[in-house]
Formats: sequence, structure tokens, C-alpha cells
Amino acid sequence: MSMSAPFDRAHTDDLMGFLAASPSPYHAVASAAGRLEKAGFRQVEEAAAWDGLAGGKYVVRGGALVAWYVPEGAGPATPFRIVGAHTDSPNLRIKPVPDTGREGWKQIAVEIYGGTLLNTWLDRDLGLSGRLSLRSGETVLVDVDRPLLRVPQLAIHLDRGVNDQGLKLDRQQHMTPVWGIGTPREGELIEFVAAEAGLASPGDVIGWDLMCHSVEPPAYLGRDRELLAGPRLDNLLSVHAGVAALTVAAGGGAGREPSHIPVLAAFDHEENGSQSDTGAEGPLLGTVLKRSVYARGGAYEDRARAYAGSCCLSSDTGHAVHPNYPERHDPGHHPRPGGGPLLKTNVNQRYATDSAGRAVFVEACERAGVPWQAFVSNNAVPCGTTIGPITAARHGIATVDVGVAILSMHSARELCGADDPFLLAAMMAEFLLAG
Repeated sequence: MSMSAPFDRAHTDDLMGFLAASPSPYHAVASAAGRLEKAGFRQVEEAAAWDGLAGGKYVVRGGALVAWYVPEGAGPATPFRIVGAHTDSPNLRIKPVPDTGREGWKQIAVEIYGGTLLNTWLDRDLGLSGRLSLRSGETVLVDVDRPLLRVPQLAIHLDRGVNDQGLKLDRQQHMTPVWGIGTPREGELIEFVAAEAGLASPGDVIGWDLMCHSVEPPAYLGRDRELLAGPRLDNLLSVHAGVAALTVAAGGGAGREPSHIPVLAAFDHEENGSQSDTGAEGPLLGTVLKRSVYARGGAYEDRARAYAGSCCLSSDTGHAVHPNYPERHDPGHHPRPGGGPLLKTNVNQRYATDSAGRAVFVEACERAGVPWQAFVSNNAVPCGTTIGPITAARHGIATVDVGVAILSMHSARELCGADDPFLLAAMMAEFLLAG
């Protein structure tokens, strides 16, 4: 795919397909891996010996993926250009003992994952997705992408003050979805999911990581279809853009070989702090980078030199100015849909951007011919954070935080400008190609 011209809706069309095919981090990794395979990348196993040959490679660990492309002539100390993103989104996840219910309703016990906007999961048709671990040691993906569960809201007749006093939800009592009528039976959900996955016996399933997702597909919105509404824009929008940019860089975009080694790191567990073996605070990225150096004949000194010349683009969604709540935003910084990628700054290191990182970002935007916007939080409103500061601190690699401006962040369904995903990917491709 060419990244030379702005406003390419083919990219957004493809993003919509990616979102629909990726209801869980495990599906997102599988979707990304499929695209990389088509671009000539090959999967390497962590337990196998790695070679230092030129070409594209990727490694998968659970809900995380790291992919990299070694250009011809790359040496042990060749620096890296890294795009970092995350595969997980806030949602409702299935508890270890899921079958529950009362008052004649069958329900599924869920745990709240990440900073979920709880009310957006009410009265919404939900499917079920994730992975099953089998006695054989295999892992099977499952995606029940049809109306299966629903978290019903209390009728206004039984909560007369809800519109004036606000909706108050207890995470334990009020967020349990229903999925049938009758008396709940232990093991019923896993029997159902095993059958949906095509397994002969539910007894083959000895573990699961399952979660709810909205079954409403992504869609263009607005009179002129200039907006995109969909689930998991935070942060599969960035994962998809990173895959597109990496394949361009690996394919010699615009007839150029990258001067650095382009890398995509798509982590899991960002929404709950990144502290896991597949999160940004875990060892995965560092292990891959070090093994890449050593596979090309390098030693500690080469790794230190490579890291010193490297840069990471931490890409996550940011806040577009909300037309109904403009006072919640900084008065001098009002990012808008269609305005291009965000440069995200916070002097308290909630974002990792500094002036040197800004220069790298601005140069990539200029080479790509795309507009960009600056984001900083209102001083009276606490600022969120990303994998950016974690990556910078853990690996000592210069990092800049960027993203796309959206509304309804952490909702079951978010909103962005329909052209912004392509603009982000175009900028990323230039970042990965140039050095």
C-alpha cells in the first residue's frame, strides 16, 4: 500500500476489517501476523535459535507481537526505529467460575478490565472471544460474534432520579450480563464455548482467557462519512497503522531501504499497567532487540551503540476536544478530527516526549506531507499515560508519544476522524524509513 498521498479511505476500510476480526488481543495478534506473513515476514519461535539474515521476522507471545525487518547490510550496531502500541482494550472479562445467576436468570460472572466506561456496556449486544488452553498444550482462538450476552440497565421507572442525579453502577452487583433464563449450571459456559470452537469434548479445555465484545461492526458516521465509529480504536488503530507502516518500510517504500532496523512492538496489558511478560514493562521487547543484535554477530558494546542511536514512537489514542465539554481541555490545545496525528506532551513524564522527540516526529510528518496537532492536558485534569515512559525508562531508548485524536475513549465504541488512521500510518512509514 502506498503511503504517498493523504486521505486514503482504503486504509480506513482495511482498519474496519482489522477491528472486526480482532475482538481480543489474541485475535489482534493473529490478524497482524497474517498481514505480516503476506508481506514476506516469517515467524520465529522464542525457544529456537535465531539467525541474523536480512528480512522480516516476528515473534508472538500470547496477546503481544514484536516484528522487525533487517535491511541488507545492517550491522550489529545498526540502530532501531520502533513503533510501540498495545493490543488490549478496556472490557468485561470472564471470571474463573463463570456460571452464575439469580431470580430465574442465567448470568455470566465478569471482572472489569482496565479503566472501562461502565455505562457504555449497558443494553448493548455482546459477543464472547478469547483463547482456550487445551490439555494437549495447544491454544485455540474462539470468537462468538453474535448477540449472546447483555448487561441490562434498570428501567427509569425504578430509578426516577437517574437523569438528574447520575447513573451509579456497582462493579460487582450491576455489571453481570444475562445470557438466558433458568437455573445456572456449573460448566455450562465452557461447554458452549468449546462447542463454538469446534472441540469434540469440553473436558479438553483446562484454561481460558475470555472477554466480552460489542458485536456492532465498525462504521462510517456522519452526512459525509467523515467520522469512524468502532470498538477498540484504543489502541488497535495504532497496531493496524504500525503493521501497515512496517510492511511499507520492509518493502522498500518509495524505493528506499530503511537506514535503521524498523520494529513494531504491540504489547498486551497496557490498560492495567503493563506489568506482565507480554506488557511494555516486561522483558519481551528488550529480549527481541538484544537477540537481534547478537544474531548479527554483535556483543554488549554493539547493543549499547544500537540503543543509543535508536528511537521509539509510542502510539496511542489521545483526546479530541469534546464539543459538549470544551472546558475539560487545555484552552490552547484543542485537537480535532481530521487534523492529523497528535504530538502528546506532559512535563511530568506521563508522556515521554521532549524537544528532540518532537523534532523526529515533525520531520516524519513533513516528509509524509501530513498535518499534525499538539496535545497537552488541562492542568486541572489528571493526565493519563502510555507505554512511552515505560519504554524509555526500561530500555534507555529515546521515545516520543503520538496518536490519533478520538472521542469516547475507553467506551465500548469510540469515534475518530475517518482520515486520521491513514495520516498516522503515513507518518509512521516515514519514521521507520528515515534515520
